[in-house]
Amino acid sequence: MAAPKPIARLISHVILDLDGTLLNTDCVVSQVLKPFLVKNGKKWDSKKAHKLVGKTPYEAAAVVLEDYGLPYSTEEFLSMLTPMFNEQWCNIKALPGANRLIKHLKSNGVPAALASNSPRSNIEAKISCHQGWKESFSAIVGGDEVQKGKPSPDIFLEAAKRMNTDPPNCLVIEDSLPGVMAGKAAGMHVIAVPSVPKKTAEFSSADEVINSLLDVKPEKWGLPPFSDWIDDTLPIEPWFIGGPVIKGFGRGSKVLGIPTANLPAENFSDILSEHTSGVYFGWAGLSTRGIYKMVMSIGWNPYFDNTEKTIEPWLLHDFGEDFYGEELRLVIVGYIRPEANFPSLESLIERIHEDAKIAEKALDLPLYARYKDSPYLRNSLKDRSANGDQSVIDSK
Repeated sequence: MAAPKPIARLISHVILDLDGTLLNTDCVVSQVLKPFLVKNGKKWDSKKAHKLVGKTPYEAAAVVLEDYGLPYSTEEFLSMLTPMFNEQWCNIKALPGANRLIKHLKSNGVPAALASNSPRSNIEAKISCHQGWKESFSAIVGGDEVQKGKPSPDIFLEAAKRMNTDPPNCLVIEDSLPGVMAGKAAGMHVIAVPSVPKKTAEFSSADEVINSLLDVKPEKWGLPPFSDWIDDTLPIEPWFIGGPVIKGFGRGSKVLGIPTANLPAENFSDILSEHTSGVYFGWAGLSTRGIYKMVMSIGWNPYFDNTEKTIEPWLLHDFGEDFYGEELRLVIVGYIRPEANFPSLESLIERIHEDAKIAEKALDLPLYARYKDSPYLRNSLKDRSANGDQSVIDSK
């Protein structure tokens, strides 16, 4: 990630984008568009989804109509889709780190605003489903309240005006290129959190580019720092995944000398869309062997330039043999760092071992150690398969 450029003065106000920055709207977009396109004899192409990022609803609708050759005017298309989207607003989950950041700003008295290309009514509907969000913002500005949406600076300038502050005092946090352009055009400092994978280079105009909201360092901007990091780890709301171990491609053992277990993206699409890339840790349970400490990467592994997002756990134990066919359950309890590229294989391996040491030490802390007794690690996956858990783990 790019390091922040030096700032001439301290930041006093923060302006946040909503869709793709605080909320995981990608899932809802695909859930609404997929069936609509099928009814019209078309097939949803997830690779085209990045074209919609940062656009106003009208602009996004025009893009979809052109990409799929649909026989509707933009107005007709919006009239059909808008009710479908309205039904889904409360199903949109907060992105990792969103609740943490909002609570941190409010508890430390840092004025914050929401500034989105979405209509004000849509913004209100979306945030009403997240407890405490509406009360946490000093101002809310929708795309229908200004003359031009992003990349025009109008929305951010209006947000600053409503907070009674000058643009140079504001720090914008955005996931889209139009949003970054708008923030810079407004004369503000901008952190980019790209929602489209592997596009970091396109955000060079931002003052800082980070992997996710978990990586925001407020102190870099003269704001109160987070106080929840413990021994180089960040506690997170635990999440659970698992499945039978199967033979895989062998990169972990053959190239890295580390017996990783890869979880194929097609079996974990929901998990992968909900959780940001990076290095995590927690506990792993093997059905016939016991429970072990575990460190895990999620992402595209920039050094290997993966074409798909993967999950690769490393059980911190020397088994001395393969355990294909056994059930593996994972409880992920903490975050260590964003994924990163490395200049050499040696430096990558060194960092992986450093991550393992951090995880090994942290998991002895009571905060994390208590999850070793999680029933999920001990219950049979066969019992859960009846409830739709068909996850598969690809070992080595």
